[in-house]
Amino acid sequence: MLNGKRIFIVMPAYNAARTLRQTCAELPRDIIEEVLVVDDHSSDTTVELARELGLTTFVHRQNLGYGRNQKTCYREALRRGADIVVMLHPDYQYSPRLVTAMASLIAYAEYDVVLASRILGRGALSGGMPVYKYISNRLLTLVQNLLLGHKLSEYHSGYRAFSREVLKSLPLEENSDDFVFDNEMLTQAIYMRYRVGEVSCPTKYFPEASSINFSRSVKYGLGVLVTSIKFRLQKMGLGRFRILNPQGRKLVEDYYQEVRGADPREDGS
Repeated sequence: MLNGKRIFIVMPAYNAARTLRQTCAELPRDIIEEVLVVDDHSSDTTVELARELGLTTFVHRQNLGYGRNQKTCYREALRRGADIVVMLHPDYQYSPRLVTAMASLIAYAEYDVVLASRILGRGALSGGMPVYKYISNRLLTLVQNLLLGHKLSEYHSGYRAFSREVLKSLPLEENSDDFVFDNEMLTQAIYMRYRVGEVSCPTKYFPEASSINFSRSVKYGLGVLVTSIKFRLQKMGLGRFRILNPQGRKLVEDYYQEVRGADPREDGS
């Protein structure tokens, strides 16, 4: 715990067997209540390894997408009583040691959402981020800062921490099941005036680390632009969109049959 808050780690996993052990080895387990892994129908030994490591493990019976994976992650963490949820990719691209810093900023009520930024500092390119990804990150972030009226160093980190209140109140079920889910979720948090902070995070790019290819990156970038335009239009009163409706569908517990074919209480470890 931190300041009486229960800290949960969630890992949306897909073919992460090569890096999961190393990621878990560097987690600050003294403050963590539980580590949850949601496997999106991997073809490797991710599930077996996660269970061997003693992680609470859930398995999608078919590949449902990165966004749907996160929805399961957050729903399960909330159901277990998490006060703060840190989403960490199990591919060892981000430093697990930053969990304490990120969770502390929420536990002591400084922020509601905390991002680990690869851009703060000078580590992104030296850590191996491809030049085209760095340039697209900077351009997309510039456009989003202008359209959202906010100021972040990047919107595209896959390492994030959220308070329980944020996860319960955002209409996350309205979001995509694909990679743009991350950006939609952050846009929702800003639209609903939650406090978003950042910490600097070294990053590592290496063959085993997961990464979307160029065509998926283009699709993601277009999704980011569409999401930002929706935000600006709704702010100007020129449109209304489901992902920005505070009364939209929240995370619920009543479609486990659709997702895994079993109640999580029967399938959870």
